[in-house]
Amino acid sequence: MPRPAPTPRSPHRFAAIDLGASSGRVMVARTGPDTLTLQEAHRFPNRPVRTAGTLRWDILSLYTGILDGLRAAGVGSAPLTSIGIDGWAVDYGLLDADGALLGNPVHYRDTRTEGVAAKAWGTVPATELYAATGIQYAPFNTLYQLMAAQGTAQLAAAKHLLLIPDLLTYWLTGELGTELTNASTTQLMDPAANTWSHDVATRLGIDLTLFPPVRRPGDPAGHLLPQVLDDTGLATPTPVTTVASHDTASAVAAVPATTENFAYICTGTWSLAGLELTAPIRTEESRAANFTNELGIDGTVRYLRNIMGLWLLQECLRTWETSTATPTLEALLGEAAHVPALRSVVDAADPAFLPPGNMPHRIAQACEATAQPVPRTHAETTRCILDSLALAHRRAVEDAQRLADRTVDVVHMVGGGARNELLCQLTADACGLPVVAGPAEAAALGNVLVQARAQGLLRDRHEMRALLAGTQQLTRYEPTNDPAHRAAWEEASRRVPAP
Repeated sequence: MPRPAPTPRSPHRFAAIDLGASSGRVMVARTGPDTLTLQEAHRFPNRPVRTAGTLRWDILSLYTGILDGLRAAGVGSAPLTSIGIDGWAVDYGLLDADGALLGNPVHYRDTRTEGVAAKAWGTVPATELYAATGIQYAPFNTLYQLMAAQGTAQLAAAKHLLLIPDLLTYWLTGELGTELTNASTTQLMDPAANTWSHDVATRLGIDLTLFPPVRRPGDPAGHLLPQVLDDTGLATPTPVTTVASHDTASAVAAVPATTENFAYICTGTWSLAGLELTAPIRTEESRAANFTNELGIDGTVRYLRNIMGLWLLQECLRTWETSTATPTLEALLGEAAHVPALRSVVDAADPAFLPPGNMPHRIAQACEATAQPVPRTHAETTRCILDSLALAHRRAVEDAQRLADRTVDVVHMVGGGARNELLCQLTADACGLPVVAGPAEAAALGNVLVQARAQGLLRDRHEMRALLAGTQQLTRYEPTNDPAHRAAWEEASRRVPAP
């Protein structure tokens, strides 16, 4: 059924709960026919905790941050029209028959899934698994996490499994559901039919009845419970709207594209680079190139490759903070801009960079192993990371075009990395295409725009993107396309093995 035409009205206030790997935030947007403003109400840390050898999320601390944020969002202002939650993918919480949480959710960077994928492929070969689900290999996929949990008392006692945004929605509303875009990342769904892959689950011993019914972006997700209203000081019944709860799905929804011929790079802790398609690509060539088919809004497919992203730099900064005096990030990027380009590059998708720890040492080891100059200073390591990320972006954009038989004329960079001017320019140079950077808070904006659409303020994602393009600050970076630059990127590409 077509959505109703937007009705002019005063700006609405929407709250976006946007959870990242290192912090969470509650953002408040004012949205009207030609208005889209976003303001941070509250930001809080997301600090994983290692207990008894297992890395876990401190989910109660995150929930407390959400309540504090909703309280801040409601102080002295008009009522909230709606609330939505987006966050990271693949991780989950288990509930018992009484709805109680069975332990803090395990972090996707925990080592419990080591070797599990090979076990799964012994039953369902990797080629069959990709043909069924379209999801690229990553050791932390929900499928492998559930296989690692098989035989545990915790899983045996579980009545429900909720992905992280769905778990927090349940605590706010008391309503159970499984949001579609996040469910598509589990490696347990058929991305063409938008339904669970029962054959895969049965063969691998996964109980799909643990997942509550699927909800789609824009569906109602309940209202804030009375005790939540008391805890937050919100005075009126407030609806919670299902948004694209995988933060990447929300970020892609907020790409301010004015043409269909675009690639996107969602930059932050991870870089997710690819295309928006109308159907999945599940060829063997696509599997070998490690592309994934995750669902987006309006029946779209996010055809993308996961790249380690600014996690590499974040972990370096964390290491340097504990060992030496470190310049500010701004100063570090300024110094890195003067380091010779492409002096050393590494494979930004190498699983060796996945765990936390001494990242500068691992980068130095990777350069040494490939007979490249080893970075000796903070600035040289930073430049190595940014050159390597730009190179990975180039490969992903080129490979996606080839595999999808599509041509793009612009690359949109959204998310926190869009603020990194050096990374944006290097990506333009590497891809040989213009880069449009912004918005930085793409996930939160995609979150509120889906809520606004559910209220009838917008018709479709094209109107959402037009509103973004007309209201958000964007920066365009033109590539340096002279022959010497192109040759330098080609030579650097040969130093790093293909994915």
